Amino acid sequence: MIQPTHCEGEHIFISMAGRNIRMAEESRPPLPPFTYETAVQKVRMAEDAWNSRDPTKVSLAYSVDSVWRNRSEFINGRKEIVEFLQRKWAKELDYHLIKEVWAFHDARIAVRFAYEWHDDSENWFRSYGNENWEFDQQGLMRYRHASINDLPITKDERKYRWPLGRRPDDHPGLSDLGL
Repeated sequence: MIQPTHCEGEHIFISMAGRNIRMAEESRPPLPPFTYETAVQKVRMAEDAWNSRDPTKVSLAYSVDSVWRNRSEFINGRKEIVEFLQRKWAKELDYHLIKEVWAFHDARIAVRFAYEWHDDSENWFRSYGNENWEFDQQGLMRYRHASINDLPITKDERKYRWPLGRRPDDHPGLSDLGL
């Protein structure tokens, strides 16, 4: 599996066969056309980045002119992506996300996801959604269309209880949890 290890300036470092390799920021493997295995890799990389709750890190997976529809909000470009994510994670506290491949073809991936969070009054929610993604030839997402619904839950109904950050590899996925 190809995973970014860290960013320095305009370069992303990935680990392959135990070696850190420097890549231009404008390339984000795996690249289209996707196979099932590379689509799963791409989705897990996105899940891991979003679970970091680092708006700048997340934005680097999107083309500089990326276009989003997130619920009823329309977002254009990395600067607006960072601003959106800063607002999102200031409101959605203790955010934990799981994504799963629904379908894929060539440069497109359809994803279903669910995440848990609470507001500043300790009201808990599980947000369910679907995303349609399209990537450019460098593996950067140029289009993201997200439809999301929020379900109020109690703290006891939570299913995502790992420490903040990356979901452990042995934690059940959406289908395993019956979500």
